[in-house]
Amino acid sequence: MSAYAALTGAGFRAQTRDKATLFFTFAFPLLFLVIFGLIFRGQKIPETGRPYISYTAPGVLSWGVANAAVFSVAFTLMRWRGSDLLRLIRMTPTKLTTVLGSRYVLALIVVAAQSVLFIAAGMLPVFGLKIDGRWPLVIPVLVLGVTAFLSIGAFVGNLANTSESVSAIANCMMVPMAFLSGSFLPLEEMPSWVGTLSWALPLRYLNNGVSDSLTGSGSLGDIAVAAGGLAAFSLVFCLLTLRTFRWSNSS
Repeated sequence: MSAYAALTGAGFRAQTRDKATLFFTFAFPLLFLVIFGLIFRGQKIPETGRPYISYTAPGVLSWGVANAAVFSVAFTLMRWRGSDLLRLIRMTPTKLTTVLGSRYVLALIVVAAQSVLFIAAGMLPVFGLKIDGRWPLVIPVLVLGVTAFLSIGAFVGNLANTSESVSAIANCMMVPMAFLSGSFLPLEEMPSWVGTLSWALPLRYLNNGVSDSLTGSGSLGDIAVAAGGLAAFSLVFCLLTLRTFRWSNSS
């Protein structure tokens, strides 16, 4: 068995056996969809006339995907470095790209499962999400989103040396970003400065790309802008991670 397959298999077994990980990856974000979907059931955004669910479902999906990607790789790298597992891997022919690549494959599996679950839930009659014919475009958007937030998570995991610091750094990034990027509430109903600030946040691009693809709320150009923004964040944080990567806490 190759190192890539071994790392991917071990990571998959670890994730599926950890009930807390499964809950915060799938059930916890779904609770937000249910809560906001019921609160705003049947209501429409005054500024656009679109139903709230067309914002809520793509926004919660984007936040769930981003959150899972950041936390999964950040905790993994921190633990592996703290236990000197990364140092041991370094002494083998295994490359850093193989280690990170195995996490990438796992993240893609998770995002596929999350997408099916959240979209199916949003399409239930109680919520009434309508899917546009361009929905296949959400696939490359989500792949780019996973890439961007995995690179951010890898950078966080490279900085932090303890579980507490990973949680602190990641939560300080992801929780405010969810509100400032329009994951839970439409940006049209927020102060104008929030909409301006959100363009500097990667989650804004993922929200836009997923929403435009699933519900047809934007043009192909809008989807391309979202994809370009995610690609740019991916490149920046991948370079930062590779440049500052540590194989052990002492190096």
